[in-house]
Amino acid sequence: MSLEQVFGQVPDPTSHSFPEYTLSQGDPVRPVAVTDEELSVLLSLYEQFAAVDPSGVESNPFLRATSSFLEQTFGTTLKRPDEQLHDDIAAMLNDFSDDLGGQSMGVVDATPAHHRTLYFFLTSCKAYHVAPHLRFDPDADAVQTLYDVYERVSEQEFYLKRPKSVLES
Repeated sequence: MSLEQVFGQVPDPTSHSFPEYTLSQGDPVRPVAVTDEELSVLLSLYEQFAAVDPSGVESNPFLRATSSFLEQTFGTTLKRPDEQLHDDIAAMLNDFSDDLGGQSMGVVDATPAHHRTLYFFLTSCKAYHVAPHLRFDPDADAVQTLYDVYERVSEQEFYLKRPKSVLES
């Protein structure tokens, strides 16, 4: 399957909405099956994704000098817009890896934050791929794996991970 076909399946950000996550008396999760191989593919895709610099700060000496000047003068740097997404993806992959616990296959607890992160990872991959000024050509099978995991999470119902009784509230 080509990248265009995989990206054609991705829900349009202008019309996409996330379901209501609030469940009283506990932590909502969507348990889904994930294999160690899928997790490895997602990690490789993430490493390739994280290497892309959409802002140009790393490759543009003027922006790099401006960032250094801001850091020295004001104690702040130019923040890349994708840094938080990178942190969220890394945290999600770590959570999934912890849930697998070294097994070749297992059930991971996808939280509402994981669901959003999978969606933004998928749509950002598409955005990076179609951006004319970026060179991001991931493996189509890796993007299909990301889409498959996203679909599994989207199709699953929420359950309470640590349900509380009425007396604990």
